[in-house]
Amino acid sequence: MTEDGIPPGEVPPGETAWDGDAYHRRFADLAATGVDVHGEADCVTRLGPASVLDAGCGTGRVAAELARRGIDVVGIDRDASMIATARTLAPTVEFAVVDVAEADLGRTFDLVLMAGNVPLFTPIGTQWALVAGCARHLSAGGRLLAGFQLGRGYTVEEYDDACRAAGLELVERWSTWDGDPYAANGDYAVSLHRRAA
Repeated sequence: MTEDGIPPGEVPPGETAWDGDAYHRRFADLAATGVDVHGEADCVTRLGPASVLDAGCGTGRVAAELARRGIDVVGIDRDASMIATARTLAPTVEFAVVDVAEADLGRTFDLVLMAGNVPLFTPIGTQWALVAGCARHLSAGGRLLAGFQLGRGYTVEEYDDACRAAGLELVERWSTWDGDPYAANGDYAVSLHRRAA
């Protein structure tokens, strides 16, 4: 389970056999039982960006909520099924089918978000390109915010190395989207990096 109680995806990293509607239903069902499914959006809102790139946005759950809160947001994901669902659920939000590692949207953002274990669902060995793709879209002083499960073959140390290579430095790290203190032996990390001076 992820830190917010969401079961991890059943599709192995590198696979693209997602069903966007089925994936969205899991979150809708959780929300219907009273589970708060907007922890990532709450975290982003506390950081106060005017613009956000939701990188690996899936079905657009977070992007739609950020847009509802008045934040200029764009969502990208390499899976066409996920984006099709996102466009249906949030037709006023801009979504694009594009691999984050290869993306060049021609603009920058105050904050790039990777929620939902994005680095874990990236083909092994391409996480550095994933982080570089995010960094490419950061404005001056922009920040990269990412949360993913630990103990699944990709460490925060590896992630920090990829961030350093992309010119980013660690600002904060928490164990939840609510900002609980990070524990090195925990099972989840939310990391905030910014473009190095």
